[in-house]
Amino acid sequence: MPEPRVDPELERALMAGRDYIGLSRVDGPLVFVRKTHPVGYRELIECVDAEGHTRLGMVLDTSDEVVVAQVFEGTQGLTMPGSRVRFCGHPLAVGVSQDMLGRVFDGLGRPIDGGPFPSRGEERDVNGRPINPTAREYPRDFIQTGISAIDGMNTLIRGQKLPIFSGNGLPHNELAAQIARQAKLRGGTNDFAVVFAAMGVKHDVARYFTRSFEETGTLDKVALFLSLADDPSIERIITPRVALTLAEHLAYDCGLHVLVIMTDMSNYCESLREISTIRGEIPSRKGYPGYLYSDLAELYERSGMIKGLPGSITQLPILTMPNDDISHPIPDLSGYITEGQIVFERDMSGRGLYPPVAGLPSLSRLMKDGIGTGMTRADHPHLASQLFAAYSYVKDARNLASVIGEDELTPLDQDYLAFGNSFEKTFINQGRNEDRPIERTLDLGWEALKLLPAEELHRVTDEELRRHYHGGEPLDA
Repeated sequence: MPEPRVDPELERALMAGRDYIGLSRVDGPLVFVRKTHPVGYRELIECVDAEGHTRLGMVLDTSDEVVVAQVFEGTQGLTMPGSRVRFCGHPLAVGVSQDMLGRVFDGLGRPIDGGPFPSRGEERDVNGRPINPTAREYPRDFIQTGISAIDGMNTLIRGQKLPIFSGNGLPHNELAAQIARQAKLRGGTNDFAVVFAAMGVKHDVARYFTRSFEETGTLDKVALFLSLADDPSIERIITPRVALTLAEHLAYDCGLHVLVIMTDMSNYCESLREISTIRGEIPSRKGYPGYLYSDLAELYERSGMIKGLPGSITQLPILTMPNDDISHPIPDLSGYITEGQIVFERDMSGRGLYPPVAGLPSLSRLMKDGIGTGMTRADHPHLASQLFAAYSYVKDARNLASVIGEDELTPLDQDYLAFGNSFEKTFINQGRNEDRPIERTLDLGWEALKLLPAEELHRVTDEELRRHYHGGEPLDA
């Protein structure tokens, strides 16, 4: 008679919880266990050292001969004969609830603010669940950040993923905190809940965000997940997934508009490279693993809106470009996945401009669908296009002036230089706590354009020129 068939899922459930005594190898944050029962990719493990302390981990590779798992809290102190590994039979899950707002957690979702564990709802897989593309709703709602360089030129849309490409020492954290404090939907009182995930950041950066939210009274709407620079680097792999799991609950179960800030994605990618190197994988560009693109996409694509559900997830990932190189694999691949980018310019920061948002390489690919009549103001699309065109001319005029001298420029070129200086000092530059309404932002753009001859403004209509350039009545919203 044929042998009875055993359901693989039932067999795995029966085998879950079995301990395997002894490790075959320990290499950095990875442990190797031989001759186990069939285990799943990304299955949760519990690694118990000789003193009985338990550390969580996740399966990275599985075969008939050996299972490779990463230990989130590092492998220091683990011995090969004295350690035990228990396979849990399910992925890492975290209990989520709205009570987690106003609290501070470590990179694995455990409270570190001295308070008790918040009440936990349903346990959710930190890897998330795929969203049917046909169930996604196209992002169209304008988010007013109160920052002219974004609202006027690189508009943020609800459900968008818009990364900040910065460099070491530039004020990207200040800008992210300001957006978190000021973000609001046009015409409503819908303040955003904020989920902040820090990966490998210094203690002073974590304190800055915490203090910023406390001083402005917004901490009760913020959940912070901090995997700091002195925490095990492997923990950074799981931190954004835990944060996004909470964000999905707040957005799709509680109906909140959630702003997810993840910093620094470069540290996250460095951890990926570290694991890939230890595993002996064939490296891709600059030593990063070949799956860097798909791994980043797995995180970034957990933003958006779903038809029939009121909430939304808007992402602001922050990454520091090594050597300010925008062609580096991390910003390069992020740009392919996301809907635009906010690029910081070191020269502008050196001239005291805040935020130092570069006018030309920055863009928002969803901007055209969230501005104009009924959303911001009717003249917004044409005004933004004209400001881009004029500022592009300014860059050429400045390059020419650096060669022949400003006095040798034509009167028109000098007009453009005057426009560029005014545009940067009055439109782009603003206070770190200044919250500008969109109407004020657009009016500042017109004031800068008044330094140019009317015949140079080809991208706005005659009616818009009459009302805004020549001092007529403003357009109706």
